Amino acid sequence: MTDKALTDAALAAHLAEAAGRLLLCVRDCDVLRDKALGSAGDATANQFLCHALRAARPADALLSEEEKDNLDRLTHARVWIVDPVDGTREYGEARADWAVHVGLAIDGVATVGAVALPGAGLVLRSDQPTPVPPAPARLRMVVSRTRPAKEALAVAQALDAELLPMGSAGAKAMAVVLGQADIYLHTGGQYEWDSCAPVAVALAHGLHASRVDGSALVYNRRDTYMPDLLICRKEHAALVLETLAQAAL
Repeated sequence: MTDKALTDAALAAHLAEAAGRLLLCVRDCDVLRDKALGSAGDATANQFLCHALRAARPADALLSEEEKDNLDRLTHARVWIVDPVDGTREYGEARADWAVHVGLAIDGVATVGAVALPGAGLVLRSDQPTPVPPAPARLRMVVSRTRPAKEALAVAQALDAELLPMGSAGAKAMAVVLGQADIYLHTGGQYEWDSCAPVAVALAHGLHASRVDGSALVYNRRDTYMPDLLICRKEHAALVLETLAQAAL
């Protein structure tokens, strides 16, 4: 099957999985370590993804963490938003909690996405949603393993939620999709490539995804900085947003 015959979602999943395999090959060469490994992985995966997307979807725009931003993308309705290695530190340390993000924003909405978790041998995609397992009696919140946000800690304390330290944004978001966690609340600042693909996958799986004030997430903006993010089950969204608002008082 040619790239032109692939749907957008199938293309995203195919490229995310292939980039993940490349990254594992780079790591398994066992020559590089830590930051050097992370840099090599970023560069390798980025070159592959950018060349592949430009070949497969030449009329679309592209935004990648590892490419110089071309503001011509602002004139396009369809923009692929890519993070070649989400969790470079975790990848460089040979951990499993890193990801590859391939997302497509259409008119500013995270519409199509695939998140590869190469360390777990998984690719989660927006066109193949599966039921999210039910939440346990005590909710679980994923937080940064190195810099947990004070707002997330405050909400976890108020809800008596169990804290699950984890690496990359994609790994955290997919933990909620997989039913391994219930809440992903981030207030430490991210960029569009950190959340576009995970948000597309989460929304396709019937989850809630928004800013922490409840407003919509908007992509393909001139400033790619995104201050905060909430992904959780829909039945928990109002409680989390209200608890967060109270904690901010």
